[in-house]
Amino acid sequence: MQVLYGRHHVRVFRFSLRLVRNESIAEDLISEVFLDVWRQAGKFEGRSAVSTWLLAITRFKALSALRKRKDAELDDETAAAIEDTSDNPEVAVAKKDTSNALRNCLTALSPEHREIVDLVYYHEKSVEEVAEIVGIPENTVKTRLFYARKKLAELLKAAGVERGWP
Repeated sequence: MQVLYGRHHVRVFRFSLRLVRNESIAEDLISEVFLDVWRQAGKFEGRSAVSTWLLAITRFKALSALRKRKDAELDDETAAAIEDTSDNPEVAVAKKDTSNALRNCLTALSPEHREIVDLVYYHEKSVEEVAEIVGIPENTVKTRLFYARKKLAELLKAAGVERGWP
């Protein structure tokens, strides 16, 4: 279990952080995921890679956490912690940077498209593995990936980033 945790905890944390966008919740999810893995290790059938299995568990737990969080009322402290997304001069300058522009454009994608792009490009999962993690057919993954790329190209062009990376 220690070796499994050592190899995968960073990947699980980063994936959950991208989904829930809250470090403390993502850290809690790591504990929950590996506790479930410990309890359900006998249920792992080896039909996929261990990382695929872990990310599928993480996704389920993250979506559950997001549902719970939407049900919680917004208090003054939480409302004050919500960042203002309007552009200030610093942000305007930062958007000219290619990597910042790409990050901004990725957040403009729908959650379904962002999730597919995240798994394929950042976690280097195959279409088959993504289909298993997300629980949708492979052709749906391919379709979402096609439209996500198309939308991302449009967003990058609008942000002033031309095709062809330097």
